[in-house]
Amino acid sequence: MKINDWLNSEVPRIAESIEDINKDYFFTDKTIGFAGKESINRILHHLKSALYPGAFEKYPIDESKVNILIGNNVRSAALELNDLIEKVLVNKCSYSDKNTRDCTVCMDEASRITIELIKRLPSIREVLQTDIQAAYDGDPAALTTEEILLSYPSIATITIHRIAHVLYEFNVPVIPRIMSEYAHEATGIDIHPGAKIGSSFFIDHGTGVVIGETCTIGNNVKLYQGVTLGAKSFALDENGNPIKGIKRHPDIEDNVIIYSGATILGGDTRIGHDSVIGGNVWLTHSVPPHSMVYNAQPSPLIKNGNDIDL
Repeated sequence: MKINDWLNSEVPRIAESIEDINKDYFFTDKTIGFAGKESINRILHHLKSALYPGAFEKYPIDESKVNILIGNNVRSAALELNDLIEKVLVNKCSYSDKNTRDCTVCMDEASRITIELIKRLPSIREVLQTDIQAAYDGDPAALTTEEILLSYPSIATITIHRIAHVLYEFNVPVIPRIMSEYAHEATGIDIHPGAKIGSSFFIDHGTGVVIGETCTIGNNVKLYQGVTLGAKSFALDENGNPIKGIKRHPDIEDNVIIYSGATILGGDTRIGHDSVIGGNVWLTHSVPPHSMVYNAQPSPLIKNGNDIDL
């Protein structure tokens, strides 16, 4: 049978089977009307273009028109984001008291959240500049702050995180997680939007870093690649399901350096300020300020080249 004949006869049946499966799972959350991932990626592009004029444009911009460029990007992001927030709020509301509430509640709340995010953009940009400066000060290979902005995965990720975290604080469903996973996919750095991160934050290299939802990080903290700030275990309810909304991840105080491959676990674990955590350390308890935590130096066996068996 030719491919066109087969497609004409079989695809309708296959499409119907997939639709039936999704009716039981995917469509129960009404995601069909959301069309989220591409829209959110587009929103992030507009917001990044507003925060860093010219850095994400296809062509050089006229310096005299920077204000117009910023305004257009903010407006485009706000309108599309407002629509998505309203949709996810309506979906969430449909499971509780939607029928007893005024039909404009979700629309009004979406507008309020969007306006609040846009109002915070200048302060977000100011904090991001401390992150850029921290990268410049903390990396001897960095020659300019422009190089950091345009090429460092840490800045790409923390920019998205600081936007997503605002939406997370307003209990916006779905959207902050899609934003954080967009950054994760692009950079290899996985920061849950719930994590609270202070100013002057820098992740050197970045690949493989994981920062959990209930983690708090102070000011002037530097991480290296492969660091995990995670949970020791998950408390379970009577049905064996993880309990949501409890503190699971560590707190990192100001002026801490955590070297590559270190793993710090637990909601009751606190790393005191001005501490240094060495590479590949596994830590599940708190340490006081000004601590230095490291593993014993390994003793590698080094043979002379003439002694190596080939």
